[in-house]
Amino acid sequence: MSSTTTFDTTEFQTINRGYNTVFHANRLSLGLVVPIENYERSPVPELDRHVERVQLAERLGFSAVWLRDVPFNVPSFGDAGQTYDPFVYLGLLAGQTEQIALGVASVILPLRHPAHVAKAAATVDVFSGGRLILGIASGDRPEEYPALRVPFADRGAMFRESYDYIRKMSQTRPEIESNFGRTRGDIDLLPKPISGKLPLLITGGSQQTPEWLAKHGDGWMTYPRPLTVQALSINQWRRRLEEVGRPNQPVMRPLYVDITEDPKTPPQPIHLGFRIGTHHLREYLRARQEIGVNHVALNLRFNQANIESTMKRIADEVLPDFSE
Repeated sequence: MSSTTTFDTTEFQTINRGYNTVFHANRLSLGLVVPIENYERSPVPELDRHVERVQLAERLGFSAVWLRDVPFNVPSFGDAGQTYDPFVYLGLLAGQTEQIALGVASVILPLRHPAHVAKAAATVDVFSGGRLILGIASGDRPEEYPALRVPFADRGAMFRESYDYIRKMSQTRPEIESNFGRTRGDIDLLPKPISGKLPLLITGGSQQTPEWLAKHGDGWMTYPRPLTVQALSINQWRRRLEEVGRPNQPVMRPLYVDITEDPKTPPQPIHLGFRIGTHHLREYLRARQEIGVNHVALNLRFNQANIESTMKRIADEVLPDFSE
């Protein structure tokens, strides 16, 4: 671990079941990105046995599954995500699981009205018994914005207004004045989140200043970086939290993996990850835990081996190193 890396060892705030199951100070947990399947040769997954695989992830002890918000299949982007609307899908998964956290990484706020996001998210939170974790982002696919008559250049300002609107909707009869609409305290949005607050994790920079990021949100979703670069960015972010008087916040990131049969296969780069054996995956994750990463969402899109067998291998050979 870098000698310049510093940590607030205070445990994270209590928000809901999902948030507090997945995130713990100075510890890393593992989740899976949905769809849990190999779809390397096509941008559109088959979603084969998709609910059964989420249920298997729960039985095997993964702490969370993560859906993505991909409104349109953009050819240049090359990935249609899980294709389903994330909130409808979350409702299905809430009824088909009992313990695993249900995350979105991440909802594109400028492309949705925040009242709809707040209501849908609170509904999932209630249905799941407080297991929702909501990642939020400003979006990075400019082709989608004209379809909804939303200016791509305005997404940063719209993200901030949407964030504020969603936060206020957890209150009782809030007063709101924004470009998204106006309320005067005479109407209310129901249901409310179980704990009274939705856990909102901000993705990347989301077109915001570092100071704004430090003052808002309940955690940070970042991207894979070399170890020293990631350590520096996490350290800088946590220093800014201290400067603005915010409590300790978790950090999470994705990782694409192709798990080989030989556990000693050294890491070989693939898109945003590695072809790798479980022995070296453990070492890789331990190093990230040391620099302050609290959760890694594994993506099996490029995994060549049988998906169920791979899930079981990760559970048997990697998860025990990162359990309580």
